Amino acid sequence: MQLTMTQRQELKLIMTMELRQAIELLQYSTFELEQFIREQEAENPLIELKERDDTGSYDSPFPKVSGGEGLKTDWIKAPDALYRDDLVSMVRLTYSDEDSIRLLSYLIQNLDDNGYLILPEDCKIGEDLLTLGIRMLQEIGPSGIGARNLQECLLLQLDEESDSLARQIVSHCFSLLASRKWKEIAQALQITLADVKSAVDQIQTLNPKPCSLINDQQTDYTFPDVIVTEREGNLEFLLNDGHLPEVKLNSDYLPYLNAKDEVGSYLAERHKQYRWLLNSLEQRRETLIKIVRVLAEKQQAFFIKGPEALNPLTMREVAEEIGMHESTISRATANKIIKTPSGTFEMKSLFTSKLESADGLSVSQSKVKSLLRKYIDQENKSRPLSDQKLAERLKDEQGITVSRRTISKYREEMNIPSSAQRKDIVV
Repeated sequence: MQLTMTQRQELKLIMTMELRQAIELLQYSTFELEQFIREQEAENPLIELKERDDTGSYDSPFPKVSGGEGLKTDWIKAPDALYRDDLVSMVRLTYSDEDSIRLLSYLIQNLDDNGYLILPEDCKIGEDLLTLGIRMLQEIGPSGIGARNLQECLLLQLDEESDSLARQIVSHCFSLLASRKWKEIAQALQITLADVKSAVDQIQTLNPKPCSLINDQQTDYTFPDVIVTEREGNLEFLLNDGHLPEVKLNSDYLPYLNAKDEVGSYLAERHKQYRWLLNSLEQRRETLIKIVRVLAEKQQAFFIKGPEALNPLTMREVAEEIGMHESTISRATANKIIKTPSGTFEMKSLFTSKLESADGLSVSQSKVKSLLRKYIDQENKSRPLSDQKLAERLKDEQGITVSRRTISKYREEMNIPSSAQRKDIVV
């Protein structure tokens, strides 16, 4: 075996640290971007931030469109609330003996975010003591707190001393209630359907998540990254980054920048990072502007009328339109919120695949889902439409061919129960 030395030329794409950071920066929401910029200021002495008034940053008019509604309230989400400490404090105010305080404090620490009791497998508390503790919890927390399942939660909220039909149904016909088998409930309890309906109406006023109201005490509004508005019949958009601080060069260090020593080398590297940050911010901004401009042109009807008017549009089509890679579109729209005259949405929801109609035209999945919700809202609640019936109605009325399994998938994605679970009581 003979060892030889050879020379070979190869072309490789190596992802540098700067490239990786630029990709990450593209995916940041405006809120995350601000945090990143401030972190860069803390790490780089050459970066100086200048605060500025939020006057918006970019708007662009679009062709006149008809119709339109006022801006709706921002989409909101409720953060987890740390309510356990408050409940423990109420226990200490309500009960004086240490045994009760210890028991209730233990139960409270094992509550999930909806107020249900999830005990560890090694719990040594007896059933009688556990029942007593749950009853005591009702005195200091929302009715139903500490229940170990939905049935117990509903029973805790119903008057224990009352032999009401609602309590009888929850106690003895819970599985029938969950399956909405109204006739079977009436037969089991020897009552009329009108009595069943009255009792079920009462049950529906109960709270299946007794601590959800506590969790909702604080409201966190989403921060839109892009805002689309209608002004005098025209659509305009702006990037909601006018509040971001302006990145400036700290001139105090300029005299040392070209020094031929360790300090000069350090500052030269930091100056390179400063230039990279400026270029990456501008590139991110230009990319978003190009994408939103295409979206505004392709989805004009959606911005005014909402999801029902969403046209089929893929990221690949937008990428080809602006001369970028599909992965760039995916990263740029990730974690972004867009506020429109018809509501506030995740930007990625504006991209949807195509379904073919009978006339050869394409329709979006969002439009099909919107039609499904419309059909279900208008259905006869005593005879709700099955998935097969919904598919047939889409084909007959809209010329859209969708399988029953696809209907079931869309329905589950929209958190709509099956036809059996939607069936109402007919008196």
